[in-house]
Amino acid sequence: MKRACLLFLLTLSLAFGSACGARINPPGDLSNEDLTVIGMSQVGAESDWRVANSESMKMVFTEENGYRLLFEDARQKQENQITAIRKFIQQQVDYIVLMPISESGWDSVLQEAKEAGIPVILVDRMADVEDESLYAAHVGSDFLKEGTLAVDWMESGFRESGDTVKIIHIQGTLGSTAQLGRTAALEEAVAARENWELLIQLDGDFTQAKAYEVMTAYLSSLPGEGDIDVVYCENDNMAFGALQALEEQGYRCGREGVSIITFDATRGALTECLNGKISLAVECNPLLGSLVEEVIQTMEAGRIPEKHRYVEERVFTKGDLTEALIACRDY
Repeated sequence: MKRACLLFLLTLSLAFGSACGARINPPGDLSNEDLTVIGMSQVGAESDWRVANSESMKMVFTEENGYRLLFEDARQKQENQITAIRKFIQQQVDYIVLMPISESGWDSVLQEAKEAGIPVILVDRMADVEDESLYAAHVGSDFLKEGTLAVDWMESGFRESGDTVKIIHIQGTLGSTAQLGRTAALEEAVAARENWELLIQLDGDFTQAKAYEVMTAYLSSLPGEGDIDVVYCENDNMAFGALQALEEQGYRCGREGVSIITFDATRGALTECLNGKISLAVECNPLLGSLVEEVIQTMEAGRIPEKHRYVEERVFTKGDLTEALIACRDY
């Protein structure tokens, strides 16, 4: 009798629990987890910087630290990011972390996130939206400032020469915040200096292969070895592609040849800088995971985070570097 009673209670408990679970936990609903659920849409893995940025996020947003990370790689396509954000909304994540491929085209989907009550944190790049309340905060670099640091170095390096400074500009993904800021700094400097000549702007899309392709094509189109003073590359991987193309065409790079300027300052670029082939590496710090967590913790505590949080960065030339310093860097 006692056993039969126990079996009846157990069956009733399981049925009641199953019914309750069905009501509380609709498909895709993660809101009942003890963990804070983060939906993250990353641009892709197009560069060493991007890989380091992703690893920084994954190291911070772990279950041991109280998070569940839903990571989506957009493979360089904005439509994939929009699809991912809508999926995160359906899953009722606690926060959405977005690394926008380009600045435009976000108003509608970020409005959907706002209506769902899910804060959006922009990382690295910005989103150009009419209503800034569509995102809670932005964490990243001041790309215009980075470009200005590079231009200032060019100004000091070529100040004593009265000759024309001939510049090739390899741009990153067009419309991205990094491209817009770094491009604006160079274009403003060229417009303000009569002896600076912008030979050509090439679309390198932040990848080594594309930069190598467009640089090779341009150099091959010249009637002979062209007179080139500076190649301004908007990230390290494009600088690697440009360096390879230049050397294959017989150009010397470095002190006695073409000055290559790059942005990111990953270990590979700093090694080439120490070797003298890259003249200037402007730092762009990808290790943003802890700063994003600070934003989330601020909101979890019911406070309003800073709208924009910029990381501190520096520039490197050959004289600033040692093998030990490069080996100690995290990216």
